[in-house]
Amino acid sequence: MTEAQDTASDTALRTTGGAPSDDEVPAHGLPTPLLEPREGIPPVVAGEDALADVIAAFAGGRGPVAVDAERASGYRYGQRAYLVQIRREGAGTALIDPVGCPDLSGLGEALTGTEWILHAATQDLPCLRDIGMRPSRLFDTELAGRLAGFPRVGLGAMVESVLGYALEKGHSAVDWSTRPLPDPWLRYAALDVELLVDLRDQLERELDRQGKLGWALEEFSAIASAPPAPPRKDPWRRTSGMHKVRRRRQMAVVRELWTARDKVAQRRDVSPGKVLSDAAIVEAALALPPNANALGSLPGFGQRMSRRQLEQWQAAVDRAKALPEVELPQPGQALAGPPPPRAWADKDPAAAARLSAARAAVSALAEQLHLPPENLITPDTVRRVCWEPPAPADPDTIAAALAGHGARPWQIHLVTPLLAAALAG
Repeated sequence: MTEAQDTASDTALRTTGGAPSDDEVPAHGLPTPLLEPREGIPPVVAGEDALADVIAAFAGGRGPVAVDAERASGYRYGQRAYLVQIRREGAGTALIDPVGCPDLSGLGEALTGTEWILHAATQDLPCLRDIGMRPSRLFDTELAGRLAGFPRVGLGAMVESVLGYALEKGHSAVDWSTRPLPDPWLRYAALDVELLVDLRDQLERELDRQGKLGWALEEFSAIASAPPAPPRKDPWRRTSGMHKVRRRRQMAVVRELWTARDKVAQRRDVSPGKVLSDAAIVEAALALPPNANALGSLPGFGQRMSRRQLEQWQAAVDRAKALPEVELPQPGQALAGPPPPRAWADKDPAAAARLSAARAAVSALAEQLHLPPENLITPDTVRRVCWEPPAPADPDTIAAALAGHGARPWQIHLVTPLLAAALAG
């Protein structure tokens, strides 16, 4: 570590007052641009022999391991990783190409028991699991920043406010499936893990100073042990602009076009939006065109679209138009929980009053603790408990209900008294 980095680490966080402020930067002044990795840009690992060397090096490293992944969102189908960056003391930084090395389970096994440091872990863990990398312990620097009360928790903002360095973030949205990857992109990728260990150490100290380290450790453990999310039900309902579609027959058109588009995108390995835009799907659903010529006159279907493509999309429209009434989708999804809060006053005024009191109490405590209300307790959990309170609504049953909805012990301890008062009121 350089002398400047030592200074940044030593002076990163002020130790007086409450949560860090937005303009709180190290005492040495303006942030220092971080332009090059300490050991330069490492070669991209794309073969089994090179991967074996990396596994051996990182197995022999010391301390936690910084991990990041780059995807090609908006360019390719799905959320697979196209580059994995790792760094550990004693091993340096490695850049691994999951296209050339699709199975990284050996690396994951070599790091068993090691703490993994990720920023916004829930974004990267699904694609890391797909290639065999599953942490048993982790430290999420974004979540740590939220719990510590930082107003901006992006990686660049955190590195700047905590360590005094400015990261170049110009390549975050590029097509990481590009091969070969340009050197400026690789430099950016290597720098993303360059200071994660230093950031983790400073955040741990700050959380400990605020008395929140135990809360953070519970959160990190819950993330590491959480099972993969189940597939979303009726994903076509999330089509942008869906609120304009009112009739069931039109909904069926959205469903058919969405499904046809998804199959094409998966086959071509491109982002669905590059095959057909959400706006075009909604236009077709609203218009219910009688033929391909009429379809081609709608926004999103004309110009460069071939006749064959128009006929393909018109076939999906025709399938929806031919469905019997009983097979048409119902308006809206079946709710697995309480109704939208805006409907509570009409459906159950007492529940609406409970929810209002609970929300106000949660917001007040979150402000006092210098953390976002949704990190103190999820809004969905508050809604569920207020809509169907446990009986009797005493602290023990409320605590059990919170635990059943996935709340962590620290959240249960803090929130149970608030909800007990709101339910009693």
